[in-house]
Amino acid sequence: MRRRGVLCIGGDLPDALIRAAGLEPVRPVIDRTRATPFADARGLSVTMGAHARAMLETIAEQADTVAGVVLSHVDAATPQVFAALRELPELGFTPERIFLCDILRLDRPESFAYSLGRMERLRRWLEELGSPFDDAAIVAETRRVPEPPAAGRRVLLTGGASGEGWVRDALAGVVIVAEEFDEPLDPALPPMVALTRRAMRWPGGAFAGIARYRGDLAASIAAVRPDAVLHLSYADDEAAAWTVRPAEDLCAEKGIPFLALRASDVGAAEAIAAFAAGHPPPPKPERTTPAAPRTAPRPRERSRKSLTSVADFGTYQREWFAGVRARAAAGEPFAVVNANAPQEILRAFDIPFVVNQWWASIVAAKQQSKRYAGLLRAHRYPATVEAYSAQGLAAAFDDDADQAPWGGLPRPTMLHAVPDSDATRNLFELWAEETGAELHLYERTIESRWDLPDRWWDRLHDDWEKTLESARIDLMSADLRRSIARIERTTGRTFDHDRFAGVMDLVNEQEDYYRRTRDLIAATRPAPASIVDTMPATMVPQWHRGTVWARDAARAFYEEVRERVASNSAACAGERHRLMWVGRGLWNDTAFYQRWEESHGAVFVWSMYLGLAADGYIRRCAPGQDPIRALAARFVTMGDELRMPTWAGAWHVKEAQTNGVHGAVAIDDADPLVLRALEAAGVPVLRLAMSNHGGQADDEIDAQVAAFIETLPAG
Repeated sequence: MRRRGVLCIGGDLPDALIRAAGLEPVRPVIDRTRATPFADARGLSVTMGAHARAMLETIAEQADTVAGVVLSHVDAATPQVFAALRELPELGFTPERIFLCDILRLDRPESFAYSLGRMERLRRWLEELGSPFDDAAIVAETRRVPEPPAAGRRVLLTGGASGEGWVRDALAGVVIVAEEFDEPLDPALPPMVALTRRAMRWPGGAFAGIARYRGDLAASIAAVRPDAVLHLSYADDEAAAWTVRPAEDLCAEKGIPFLALRASDVGAAEAIAAFAAGHPPPPKPERTTPAAPRTAPRPRERSRKSLTSVADFGTYQREWFAGVRARAAAGEPFAVVNANAPQEILRAFDIPFVVNQWWASIVAAKQQSKRYAGLLRAHRYPATVEAYSAQGLAAAFDDDADQAPWGGLPRPTMLHAVPDSDATRNLFELWAEETGAELHLYERTIESRWDLPDRWWDRLHDDWEKTLESARIDLMSADLRRSIARIERTTGRTFDHDRFAGVMDLVNEQEDYYRRTRDLIAATRPAPASIVDTMPATMVPQWHRGTVWARDAARAFYEEVRERVASNSAACAGERHRLMWVGRGLWNDTAFYQRWEESHGAVFVWSMYLGLAADGYIRRCAPGQDPIRALAARFVTMGDELRMPTWAGAWHVKEAQTNGVHGAVAIDDADPLVLRALEAAGVPVLRLAMSNHGGQADDEIDAQVAAFIETLPAG
């Protein structure tokens, strides 16, 4: 009897479990170079990466030929595709036919317990799709007969592009050996436990980390004894980009020829074939001078600020950062924290810290991005992969005191991050190696329910315990307690739970002022303030949340906006068009947002910064509730509100409608399904091919914005 197929997206998914249910795993090669008409027809090609589009296209093509589809959390793209499928009812998926298995990578008991729970859920789903089975069936399906080693010249493939047909064609005549993972199941463990441990040890995907990558690559080299190692990846493979230097160093240490190529490189197939045949790697091309910009750069403009409550922010920031540098120089512990990592525990410890993305905004504002990219390249790190988050690593190499922004970033003794993007874990592990910093990683779990809570923005403030999955809050709470204990051991400081509860109360007060301010601006015509004011008025205190200063700054911001409403003061007295900005802000060119106020009466009234502060951060504790769990609930969803389909699309539409915007302008990091949701709700969207990190917008971009505004109805 022929088994029904289950489409498997993710190398860590257990074939034995699928076969035990009487089903057959179908493992397609996801070719990033393929055409993606399904995704293109739905507007997803503008900002969804090639890998995600290829995955989506493969699933769409095979949806009717398989019994079900299961995806795993091997990278940032697979959960995004799963969430996107919720928004594509034309494919006919239901919870009975699709499943996301959220297997984690950090080697911790709590991560294992969470992953085992997800694997048990996968087992129940498979039994419903196929047929019930016992543990003996799992064991029977894991028995394999090893293949004898092949003879001939052997090239070990690493990186992220080893399965495509064109690669194998280019390597014709040699024996291809990939990084294999054939770890046997431990017979002393229950089969589900053994399967989960093996899945968590899978070396592929984005979240294995640099240390594990080095160890697994060294083990593969020892096992297969290759004649050469080829590191092959794609331009959008952000995890692989950070493994080039470690792989090259390992091969140099072992005296093995090494070549790193990107599949998009000109002549990649020919270079692969020559290298595989034993010819030495070609010399690295000399860097060419970048092409001239499309138009001559305009003189740098300064934005016009309307609010006086933010006037002293610059002075406060400089004095605060000088104090941070002084404390670090005196030998106090100092941390750099990614924006989506829980900073509140450091606040309770009174450990000075800087938010990584704030530092990146300072680098950009001081026009040092190009120089910092050069520092990364000089140390053989990628300069354009997660560049916004890599500025802290670049700062570790900045010894030019005259040019270093604000005197330079102190060398951290601690780094804190949630590996949410493909690059994050590798980047932070390498950063920790370069600086000797203690690395604190927090698991990023995925919302894998098909039916999500509607109007989450009205529920998460007080009812977070019932709105979110307990297993996700449990795991983040355990990570927080682990980090607290580690900080106590390494610093000698004691965590004060009462002080921490006070920090949480201050954060909630601060965010509540933002909520009131957001609602005032949304309801007032003309708008009392534009995002030129609201972005810094929100984000500068956000970097300091949990302090009295930040709470008071948010209150002063609210009170000034309220006074402007009462006095009929407007950001643009001739307001005719209200716009929303989707994506990260142009911190190095905030004057961009005001260029169309006088000519078109167009005001940018909304950005994610004030909107997310209003709806995404508040987590109140009822009597008897644990503030640690409240903090976990704050960070479990961090990022979902902005970029995870269903979560993000509905929220952006709500914000567009309550703010009465006539159109949305988006840059290249905006989620495509958010933009699709806006358009489906009747909000026109302009997509700009530009990043928030780097130079100013040019005349061509300005012309696109002006033409877009001229198509909008006046309000």
